[in-house]
Amino acid sequence: MDKLKFDLRLYVLVLGVNPLRIYLSKEGLARLSTKQYDQVNDTNLTDMQMHLTNYSINKHSNQFEQNRVAILDSTGHKRSLKYTLRYMRKVVKGDDEKLMRDIKDIIVKTCISGTPALKCAFNQC
Repeated sequence: MDKLKFDLRLYVLVLGVNPLRIYLSKEGLARLSTKQYDQVNDTNLTDMQMHLTNYSINKHSNQFEQNRVAILDSTGHKRSLKYTLRYMRKVVKGDDEKLMRDIKDIIVKTCISGTPALKCAFNQC
């Protein structure tokens, strides 16, 4: 996004395992790095502000910009999921609805694969 590496932070609530009840928050975050992404090579391999999107690392960059209005703003290094999906649709010409369907599918499969541990968390093991 804007030539910066980013990741998505999504919030999932598991209310039960039998039956499996999962809720995905409609809002989340895109966390952006503070340096323009370049293909990994010997000179930039250790540049954490290019390759990592962690707030704890990037907040120390001179280029870090706090986003005051995450839903509307196209600047800053933390942006809303709504903004990110709009960006995908308009700028990248990506299918944001398919992206969210795929993300939901991954969440369900992850929860299913972790059902034994989830059962113990719900005192059902």
